[in-house]
Amino acid sequence: MTQAPTIRIVLADDERMVRTALRAILSAEPDLEVVGEAATGAEAVSVVRELRPDVVLMDVRMPQTDGIRATEQILATLDEPPRIVVVTTFENDSYVYDALRAGAAGFLLKRAEADALVQAVRLVARTDSLLFPSAVRALAAEHARAVPTPPAWVARLTGREKEVLRQLAAGLTNAEIARRMEVGPATVKTHVAAVLAKTGARDRTQAVIAAYEAGFLKPR
Repeated sequence: MTQAPTIRIVLADDERMVRTALRAILSAEPDLEVVGEAATGAEAVSVVRELRPDVVLMDVRMPQTDGIRATEQILATLDEPPRIVVVTTFENDSYVYDALRAGAAGFLLKRAEADALVQAVRLVARTDSLLFPSAVRALAAEHARAVPTPPAWVARLTGREKEVLRQLAAGLTNAEIARRMEVGPATVKTHVAAVLAKTGARDRTQAVIAAYEAGFLKPR
């Protein structure tokens, strides 16, 4: 049986104890490797550019450059950027929502169990699923800046693209969507690409956030 490639991780948090705890948990797993650390947002951008990890665990509140700006800079300047997961103390923090809007793949609470941390890293690195869709929906309900008139892209979505966007919001992978819609994975991939283009999103997390803010999706 072929072993899965090692997932390379950078930790960005201004508290050394937090980084030490995260490193201890992740390094205990044979398929995870912490390759670098950063204590500020600016340092995180530099370390990620140098080491090109697969996943970044990013604190949102850091000195110099916060995690939101660091996320924006990383995603804007690298051709193949890592998946960024926000690690936060408060799940309803507006900073977290802004980080998701900026392109973070999802978020984790600092008090999360070790198993949840490990599985979240594997999920964002190895699948195309939305990380914790129910948590993203709760954040959208709390912080979405709903617009009075739906943006033009909503009307440009085809029926299939609307269905795909709803499935993305539910956290389904492309393969799961293909089975549910009874189409091939390549067809789903094409629909996802069209959804991202029409919503102006970098990835599915941003597309889902845009859908909530446009009123296309309703937080429950």
